[in-house]
Parts: sequence; structure tokens; C-alpha cells
Amino acid sequence: MKPAYIKHLGSDLKLISIIDVKSPVTIAKRPNVFIHLCSSIMSQQLSTAVAKVIFKRFLQLYSGEESTSAQVLDTPFETLRGIGLSNAKTRYVQNVARFAIEEGMEDGRLDKMTNEEVIDYLTKIKGVGKWTTEMLLMFTLGREDVFAIDDLVIQQAMCRLYKLKTDDKKKLKARMLKISEKWRPYRTYACMHLWLWKDIKPDVIKKTASAG
Repeated sequence: MKPAYIKHLGSDLKLISIIDVKSPVTIAKRPNVFIHLCSSIMSQQLSTAVAKVIFKRFLQLYSGEESTSAQVLDTPFETLRGIGLSNAKTRYVQNVARFAIEEGMEDGRLDKMTNEEVIDYLTKIKGVGKWTTEMLLMFTLGREDVFAIDDLVIQQAMCRLYKLKTDDKKKLKARMLKISEKWRPYRTYACMHLWLWKDIKPDVIKKTASAG
């Protein structure tokens, strides 16, 4: 049986043309928001391979276990800096740890918030932006209806698939939002398939798009 999201997204003929219905994606909730937010900050502007190495070094500081916010805050700046973080990212990780202790970042607390409330709450932390929070909503909190409009790959994929003009960013985003409305309440799944499609070789993408 096809997942409900595939049936729903099927109303968008262009989008469904790039979805391999035999290989549906899944979204799962993962515990410990704090550690995943730290990981997201560490991976910003880095390749996946490099980010994995740095995060592994981070875990090794705490005997390979997921650290608590208190442990991170007690870790000397230079020790965190020594795993390969920049000065800015080291401060951001410390900011996240401090916020978790002072304001709270428990899974249960965030579960009760809407997507918009989570974004407003966590972007108060210096170093945590909207995009980072959206990724957290998708891949840690398991939210099914998140549209990462500022994600460059999503923009590129939608411009290619829907033949959108890129000369006016404001108009582009307005058009993207309008298109994404028909994907509710499964916009996260739509984004995941757009990311997968963008990774396909250009000749395959061209062939697939022409079929839509």
C-alpha cells in the first residue's frame, strides 16, 4: 500500500513525476534535541564527510556518548575548538548548551509547540537560524509539514521542475509558497524528494522533467 503522502502529492503532476513511488521516504522522530542541534551547527557549510568526522570527535570528548548540555558548558573553549570547530561555531555550541540549561530544550516541551513556535523559540539562540531549525523540525522532531523555502537546493530543484524565474527572489519565493500549498500537510516529504531528485545526474533530470 502506498504511503498517504504519495497519494496526496500525486495531485501535483510535476512533483509526482520525480517521485519513485516504489522507494518512499520516511520521517522519524529522534530523541535528544540538544545533541542534534549541536550537530547541525557543526555541519554548517561543511561537506557531510567532514561534518561526520568533527561530530565523532565531539562525542569522543565524552567517551563516545551523547553529552548533556551541562557537560558541554563545562568543557573548556579550547577543547571544543580543538575538534575542528571555528571560534564562531564553538561559541554557538556553547550558546545552545547555555540555552538548554537556562530556558529548556526538552523533547516533550518542543513536542507541544507548533512548527512556528519552535522556530521562534530556538532562533533566539545566537548561531541558530531558521534553516537550521527547519532541519531540526524535519529530521529530529519528525514534523511532516515543513517547507524549507530558503534551502538553496530546494530552490534550484523547484526552479528546474516548475520552470520558475530566478531574477526576482521575492517573486520566486511567493511562487514557491503558492506551489507548496497543495502539498500540505506533507511538505517535508515533498522537500525530501526534491533533494533526492536534485542529486540525480543532469541528463536524467532533463528526461524526467520533460515527462512532467
